[in-house]
Amino acid sequence: MNIEKALIELGVNDSDIQKAKGYQNKFGGVLEKLLVNMGSISEDSLPDLYSKILNAPLFNSKNYESWEVPSAASKLFNLSYMINQGWLPLSIDESQRKVLCLVKEPLSFPMNQYLMMIDWQADLLITNSSEFDKFSSDINNNSSVLDEVNLTEIEEDRLRELASEAPTVNLLNSLITRAIKQKASDMHVEPVDGRYRVRYRVDGVLHDVESVPQRLELALVSRLKILSGMDIAEKRRPQDGKIEMRVASIPLDIRVSVLPLHEGESVVMRFLRKDALNYDFSVLGLSNDVDQCIRDDLTNTAGVILLTGPTGSGKTTTLYTFLNELNNGNVKIITLEDPVEYQLPGLNQVQIRPEIGFDFSAGLRSVVRQDPDIVMIGEIRDSETCRIAMQAALTGHLVFSTVHTNDAPSAYTRLLDLGVQEFLLNAGLVSIIAQRLARKICDSCSQSHHNSDYYIKKYDLHNLAEKTGTPQIDIRSAKGCAKCNGTGYKGRFAVVEYLRCDDEIKAMPKDEQFITNAKKHNSKYGFRTLFEDGLFKVIRGETTIDEIIRVCG
Repeated sequence: MNIEKALIELGVNDSDIQKAKGYQNKFGGVLEKLLVNMGSISEDSLPDLYSKILNAPLFNSKNYESWEVPSAASKLFNLSYMINQGWLPLSIDESQRKVLCLVKEPLSFPMNQYLMMIDWQADLLITNSSEFDKFSSDINNNSSVLDEVNLTEIEEDRLRELASEAPTVNLLNSLITRAIKQKASDMHVEPVDGRYRVRYRVDGVLHDVESVPQRLELALVSRLKILSGMDIAEKRRPQDGKIEMRVASIPLDIRVSVLPLHEGESVVMRFLRKDALNYDFSVLGLSNDVDQCIRDDLTNTAGVILLTGPTGSGKTTTLYTFLNELNNGNVKIITLEDPVEYQLPGLNQVQIRPEIGFDFSAGLRSVVRQDPDIVMIGEIRDSETCRIAMQAALTGHLVFSTVHTNDAPSAYTRLLDLGVQEFLLNAGLVSIIAQRLARKICDSCSQSHHNSDYYIKKYDLHNLAEKTGTPQIDIRSAKGCAKCNGTGYKGRFAVVEYLRCDDEIKAMPKDEQFITNAKKHNSKYGFRTLFEDGLFKVIRGETTIDEIIRVCG
């Protein structure tokens, strides 16, 4: 029986169900547990609910007054795992590979996956939490039973066997090949509502691809763990790994991350395509005025140039582009990165290793003793790293780095919050560039926006066009075609807010009014905010108003 229908039969209001589903879609969680938290149903009614859904009998403790755990349970099953999932073996039929279980969580996705993996079937007796805890406490107190419990060699061998079978290998190869063809940056394999779904991140946006067949779910995750050098038996802790392979003659590095969830394990694969490296200013898609300002900044032989923005906003790619522009063989460039994702010829790239005490600040102290001309620091995370970076700038080094702030002026307040002295920032900073990545509209299917006049008036786009010297306003909308996989977008470019740290900015008090005053200063000299730069790309027909609102709104 459908869970919503069963809830209604138990007297739950449909509006409460819809509220719980809305919360579930936004934040996750189990529908019936959310309704318990809302007070729509009592926890005591859950066994009746599960019994209706699964057509399974309720447990009667009178029939099991002298019950003991079956002696074979600890050899056949991972008993402690079953108990943690709310399942407890009552009797076992080894010849039929069937087990009768007392359960308080019959819809446990990991438990059903586990039984499928070891090829056992279960009959259920459904009970409440207090009854289950009373029975399971006897086993928890019996350490001799649980001491024998681990992931057995048979279970691990079975996982490896499933992972190496042709259907699993073909499925993974097919998913990776499709991801590369669609130019995806990431592939997500994650448990949702009792199934594993696959999603690709293309141009910064996740798209559902398909669901993994139930019989291949555990095998697929296990194969990814094996290929990336992880422990396939470890399901409680996060793991990270790396796969090197070629797909359709394309060299590929794949960074793999596994995170245990309530319903299973989430796997994220990040594709680092060595053939896609193109660190050129033309690829960034900067506006001509900002492009020229940044090129002027790169002629400095000393100072700090900062990029700001959230994770995934293209900061590292932009920094690599700057370094590539300066990498002429006459200068020594050293980078400190965590991790080193792409190797650029001619650069000395250093991998940060915080686990051994070699963090950004320790690395930077060593780097400045290597007589570099240019230094790139992956991220400024603490006051010591920032202080050393500023002092390096004052002693004749050109330094590039990133910080996490929403806009360019906020970088000042962020660094001051870290405890860096204001005079060091004023003396060292050359410019700050806030960045986001917006999707380009597909040239093949874009069309004139039917409501252009509304947006021109709402955002005063005539004034923006006049300020930027744009002769014609061309607001487009995304339609979708085969060339852009129906999304209406193809590729991305940078939307930026540029702040030059000139004498006026340095003279401004760095108080609560600084951000407002800095923005007014920028506007006076014709520089745009992030949103205004996005609107500038909109009136040029390069992207849509919806995309800029999504990215910068």
